[in-house]
Amino acid sequence: MKKIISLITLFFIYQASTAQLFTREKVQNNQSMDKQTLSWGYYLGTNSLDYKFDYNSDVENIQTEKTFSFNVGLVGDVRINDYINIRLEPGLVISARNLMYPVSYFDGIIPPEELNDSDLLREVRSTYVYIPLLLRFSTQRINNFKPFVTFGLATSLNLSSNEKNPEDNSGGEFRTTKNTLFYDIGFGIDFYLYWFKFTPSIRGVFALSDEIIKDADPNSPWTGNISSMKTRGIFINFTFR
Repeated sequence: MKKIISLITLFFIYQASTAQLFTREKVQNNQSMDKQTLSWGYYLGTNSLDYKFDYNSDVENIQTEKTFSFNVGLVGDVRINDYINIRLEPGLVISARNLMYPVSYFDGIIPPEELNDSDLLREVRSTYVYIPLLLRFSTQRINNFKPFVTFGLATSLNLSSNEKNPEDNSGGEFRTTKNTLFYDIGFGIDFYLYWFKFTPSIRGVFALSDEIIKDADPNSPWTGNISSMKTRGIFINFTFR
């Protein structure tokens, strides 16, 4: 969160320091585009998600191996005024994360000679239907670009959830919840091209609810010492309107 706030601050400092370079009047593309009350578009992008763990006792941390995965979705935009918009951006977020457990988690539970790689690794695949409702605050348009920041809340449905599976980690099943609430904060720039508006943006997403389903055994080495497990990560989206 601190890193994202720092990036946003640096972004606006940079914009303020270079604004004079763009003050010369130029031909503006799509001058009436931002006057529409309702507008639509779509986005493509990538994501990198991991988990934030809270533990019941001081132990060696579980490591999360992250991968870059895929986002796709629609954009519905409601104009409030020249500087404020409300956005609904339902989409599909595909993610894969590997949880790597320290050997120390199995002390006194599984003898070291009986441990194998599958005990120390859990692969978590998620396919979220991700639905954020965002407030977007823009600066004044400068020729053919306009910076903005967004924040809001999102709900998600994990289509890959195995929440109801009776098997747990003793049978190789790492279970996560089906529904998760997130908050979402980011920034980007609108580029007004001749035929359409192109918008790259960077967003930080942070789960507000615990996503882990505990094993039946309260002393399970995979879930027993985890107090909570929440998704956090970055989306990089490219929007076309």
